[in-house]
Amino acid sequence: MNQDQAAFLVRQRVGRLATADSAGKPHAVPVCFAFARASVYIALDEKPKDVPVTRLKRVRNILENPDVALIADRYTEEWNLLAFVMVRGRAELLDPDTEEHAAAVRLLRGKYHQYETMRIEENPVIAMRLERAASWGALDEPGVPGPKVLDTIHGRRSVRRYLEKGVPEDLVERVLEAARWAPSPHGRQPWRFAVLTRQDTKEHLADAMGEEWRANLEMDGQRAEIVEKRLEGSRRRLLDAPVLILICLYLEDLDVYPDAERQRGETTMAVHSLGAAAQNALLAAYDLGLDAGWMCAPLFCPEKVVKALGLDPKLVPHALLTLGYAEGDPPKRRPRRPLDELVVYRD
Repeated sequence: MNQDQAAFLVRQRVGRLATADSAGKPHAVPVCFAFARASVYIALDEKPKDVPVTRLKRVRNILENPDVALIADRYTEEWNLLAFVMVRGRAELLDPDTEEHAAAVRLLRGKYHQYETMRIEENPVIAMRLERAASWGALDEPGVPGPKVLDTIHGRRSVRRYLEKGVPEDLVERVLEAARWAPSPHGRQPWRFAVLTRQDTKEHLADAMGEEWRANLEMDGQRAEIVEKRLEGSRRRLLDAPVLILICLYLEDLDVYPDAERQRGETTMAVHSLGAAAQNALLAAYDLGLDAGWMCAPLFCPEKVVKALGLDPKLVPHALLTLGYAEGDPPKRRPRRPLDELVVYRD
């Protein structure tokens, strides 16, 4: 499977699983799936069915004949954007008491929030070991219309690991275009963005921030091996992402007040707007077929970031967005708190 095929497969929400019994009689069903490390995982969920999940036709077929296929496609009325990926391989059932089963459940829940409240961990999971792939159409066509807004919000994930696949410049520009349309106090738009794609530039930034973080971790009393592990993980997030977008506050755009209290409020409002710009960028990236992550490391060493990148000293770095194509489905997201814990209504 090539990287375009892998990136397309990760993005799709529904596939069609084809199985056949020992006599070769075919059977196909739509399925939700997660993809990671040359395997596709499919849950056997608890929706009302006429038979136990272990007696489903797809399960019985796999036990008789493990050769299976899965196709994920994109249909749009603009036929020049049609595309599909078909993968073939051998399937097996993962028992609930195995480590791979637990990892598969985490992947599936990370991709589909509906699984958070379903007891999929109690049932076997179908694991499809990919042997070959075929595809057709505009797999990497930029700007293909994506899901509706709420689907985009629910579907967006924080990604840490990316494919070695470049991001087209026009898509990066469209992500930045979305960011600049965020709301801001007095319409001041107090944000500036620095885009990093060169590996040596990313390495220079990682070295500068890593030096500061190392000092902080050692001051916190972290063991040496823990310090090295955390630093290496953070460094890899920076270097493996094809694109980094640094979000900065531009102090010259802020209104100036004679008293400290209102000036603090002005700065706080401006920082709030950076968060809105970041979320706009993250949602736009997902809608355009990209994946992204949010890192706050620059907030703790803004001067070193400015110096490392040769930026205007009036800029205050606050966050980094990583951008690219996810290497498989990301891990499970933290569950969201229910609304009744977060909202108070006052008539």
